[in-house]
Amino acid sequence: MTTFGARLRAAMDARGPLCVGVDPHPGLLSAWGLDDDADGLARFAQICVEALAGRVALVKPQSAFFERHGSRGIAVLERLLVDLRSADTLSLLDVKRGDIGSTMQAYAEAYLRDGAPLAADAITCSPFLGAGSLRPALDVARASGRGVFVLALTSNAEGPSVQHATGPDGRSVAADVVALAKAENDGADLGSVGLVVGATVGSAVADLGLDLAECRAPLLAPGVGAQGAGPAELRAVFGAARAQVLASSSREVLGAGPSVSALAAAAERTRDAVVAALR
Repeated sequence: MTTFGARLRAAMDARGPLCVGVDPHPGLLSAWGLDDDADGLARFAQICVEALAGRVALVKPQSAFFERHGSRGIAVLERLLVDLRSADTLSLLDVKRGDIGSTMQAYAEAYLRDGAPLAADAITCSPFLGAGSLRPALDVARASGRGVFVLALTSNAEGPSVQHATGPDGRSVAADVVALAKAENDGADLGSVGLVVGATVGSAVADLGLDLAECRAPLLAPGVGAQGAGPAELRAVFGAARAQVLASSSREVLGAGPSVSALAAAAERTRDAVVAALR
């Protein structure tokens, strides 16, 4: 069984280090001339698959925008994940799940178990009930060859109050998360436990003494391009770990829709800009 990290490395090498978010919020559906209902959502998802599948390393549907349409929206999400899989394109389901015990086990089985209706290649998780609370998701992902991206340093204003906080041993919460990824990824070229690190967090990585290169984690980096991070910011935040960075972009690409060809061209332009920035 090929690990998620190995599949992701191959996809990044072949298609560039870009993850495109599929975020069908009401304003975007309206801008595309689509109704804010399950039918409009289904058309939106279909266009995204046609434009992005086979062109980018990873596609990241945001579950909340599908959930808001109820069971019909979840059905669209299921179909989107199947279509991406059929098109040999990796999916990262952005659900940010984080819980304990049997509840976390249930989340893991919902998204990471072979045969689950909502199974994705990887999901996002929140570690802020303690990094160890994610053990069920990490174990199910490892057994099924899937991946987990764990929030580490986010760019929202409220993030540092939790992520920079230190325990009795003086180590930050973010450092605990990085240590988890390092342990899980031991021996891998690119591991299957990734980290979410905002490209606009400034000096936080250095200030907290985090060694992102050593943990071998793929680094999902929101904030590249439209949200402000360019070559200088990427060098400052990621340093020697830039080869692990997978830039995440949504607005820059989706703003070109609903034309399939325009979306595909926007994805290619964004990918080229990311490659240049990471160099």
